[in-house]
Amino acid sequence: MKSTILITTSSFSADEFDENLHIVLNPYGRKLSETEVKELIQIHQPIGMIAGVEPITKSVLKEAKNLKVISRCGIGLDSIDLTAAKELGISVLNTPDAPKEAVAELTLGMILSVLRNISKLDRNIRSGNWKGHKGLLLNGKTIGIIGCGRIGSRLAELFKPFNCVLIGYDPALKTHDSISMINLDDLIKYADIITLHLPLTTETKNILSDARIKNLKKDAVIINAARGGLVDEKALYEELKNGHLYGVALDCFEEEPYSGPLKELDNVILSPHMGSSTYETRKIMEINAVKNLMLELARLNII
Repeated sequence: MKSTILITTSSFSADEFDENLHIVLNPYGRKLSETEVKELIQIHQPIGMIAGVEPITKSVLKEAKNLKVISRCGIGLDSIDLTAAKELGISVLNTPDAPKEAVAELTLGMILSVLRNISKLDRNIRSGNWKGHKGLLLNGKTIGIIGCGRIGSRLAELFKPFNCVLIGYDPALKTHDSISMINLDDLIKYADIITLHLPLTTETKNILSDARIKNLKKDAVIINAARGGLVDEKALYEELKNGHLYGVALDCFEEEPYSGPLKELDNVILSPHMGSSTYETRKIMEINAVKNLMLELARLNII
């Protein structure tokens, strides 16, 4: 009887699996709920999983009697209870390099879109209003990069032609080759544009808190293409509404799908957690996720 690999990420096309494995795809074609993940595990009892951002909680993992490996198709691991996985002897792997280029490019695109009001101009024309809005230059701005790992570092390279001043904060880094590292509260005071590239942990939850958002420069811009929960969304709404912030672009939210009041504001750009969603990046992530899974199963002498 073939061992089962359960693929819970919303879409998947890579097929480089061992022929002795039985592959079960996500039957819904969308992000699964905790209950749906649990039901699929109960039915199929996989030895391995390829996961997206669906909640893989302790309750879910307790149902996985045969599970040995979770291979995440992407970077973030905050949707997986890593403590429970360790207690149950389940290896957890990810693909940290694959999304770097796509997320950095989306971040740059969001910054330019906010500064030049591109979405607002598009909406005006579609509604029959030939009205322009003066924007702001990216050239010469001070960029505060919160999280200076793979993506933050690649983004720093993309800023080079724009003559920006790059300042950064990262709880794991003291120095950086191309970013001037300073403490977070100083970054908040000096940055014209803040962009977040951190995982969501208990330490980084609401790292852009109400107090820090209030301390931002007048007409500052915030970009979050990392993880929902890094920014206090209620505070963000209030500071946008009262005119303190110039604009915001968010690709991720504390609750997804997002249905909150930020949708009401025309100086906000929203996208549905698409940071790594390019055809090229997705292919690389899937191939790497399969490779990670197969190597770990081989290491454990399961295949």
